[in-house]
Amino acid sequence: MRNRTEDKMKITLIRHGMTKGNEEKRYIGTTDEDLSPSGVRALLEAKEAGRYPKADLLYISPMRRCVQTAGLLYPGMEFCPVSAWKECSFGLFEGKNYLELSGCKEYREWIDSGGTLPFPGGEDRAHFKERCVGEFLHVMNRAAAKWNQELKQVQKSLVMIAHGGTIMAVMEALGEPKGDYFDYQCANGGGFECVVQTDGGGGEGVVQAEGSDGWQLKIVRKL
Repeated sequence: MRNRTEDKMKITLIRHGMTKGNEEKRYIGTTDEDLSPSGVRALLEAKEAGRYPKADLLYISPMRRCVQTAGLLYPGMEFCPVSAWKECSFGLFEGKNYLELSGCKEYREWIDSGGTLPFPGGEDRAHFKERCVGEFLHVMNRAAAKWNQELKQVQKSLVMIAHGGTIMAVMEALGEPKGDYFDYQCANGGGFECVVQTDGGGGEGVVQAEGSDGWQLKIVRKL
């Protein structure tokens, strides 16, 4: 019997491979790092194991770690860079890890807030989420227009390669099952394979993202 998900538009959100800063658990936002040698190896091993789906369209953050990830996972494929998907600016925390920040008053205040305070000298999370989700909705609409179909009729695969924060922002707004921002954390090279759900399957009381016309990203598989 044919799986119903085969008749839906597939969206796969992939976090870039590991960088040296990631390995050292640093806050890497605006720093434009390359993938580390171990990050490259891990991506190639995951690709060889069949973790990643094919892509009909490829949209990525223009930062080097995402461009390099795209080149490894989808070699030779044309991609569209999306500037609004760049990682959040961590301001005072940029390039530092929790050990180096342990004596910082602003860092303690940020931790005590549950990560809801703006990054000192950096970006406010609300603004960050707004730009990431807003541009994701634009990308989805452009993809449907490219195929000259309504979104619910598209049976193609779109892959997004971006940052952990970008993915969390999009999934908090559109993911099904619903969760909070930090519920959608994923490892380097990880992410979510989803299908576009347009039939209201989220149930009563589900808050829809503005501009989404009621559709959601139903998680099929965690990468």
